[in-house]
Amino acid sequence: MPDVFAPSARDHWRPPFRVLMVCTGNLHRSPLAERLLTARLGSPGKTLRVGSAGTAARAGTPMDPVAAALLAELGGDPCGAVARRLTAELVEDADLVLGAATEHRDAAVRMSPAWALRRAFTLREFARLLRAEDAAGVTEPAERASELVRGAGSRRGAEGRGEDDDVADPYGAPEHAARSCAGRIAESVERIAAAVLG
Repeated sequence: MPDVFAPSARDHWRPPFRVLMVCTGNLHRSPLAERLLTARLGSPGKTLRVGSAGTAARAGTPMDPVAAALLAELGGDPCGAVARRLTAELVEDADLVLGAATEHRDAAVRMSPAWALRRAFTLREFARLLRAEDAAGVTEPAERASELVRGAGSRRGAEGRGEDDDVADPYGAPEHAARSCAGRIAESVERIAAAVLG
């Protein structure tokens, strides 16, 4: 039986499988997505890790209180969420980079083109391109995640760019805008978690 972790089979996956959520300040969209996906994945052990960062984050700034309240409503835990700045090292340590908007995906790719080009999407783009059959027969969540990234990447060009792939920044906007943003993030996170968990 071939070694499924050999480079020829999984050229970029190594335990744990790391997901990096990215937005601008790392105060609203990306920490909400990070903590919500962590909650939805349950206890995957040491095989899956989710983090977040911001392209213009001020390190150590607490999560936006409106976002934290919405996250708690959705079943996520905002405790201890503080901002950190996106770096090339964080990008290169991730197996999947999910930007809140195209600008965040592009920022990650600029930091490490060779590494991030096939692994970076917007959150909603990745959810849209997911197909459960890409991980058919695979039971381990981290391995499933790796196969889902491959599948989504392979159809990105064929399916083009969706008109609804970006999540607008709700920072400082009225609560209804923040709630709408949280709903759009939650919708994508639910789809991703269900695919990863099989």
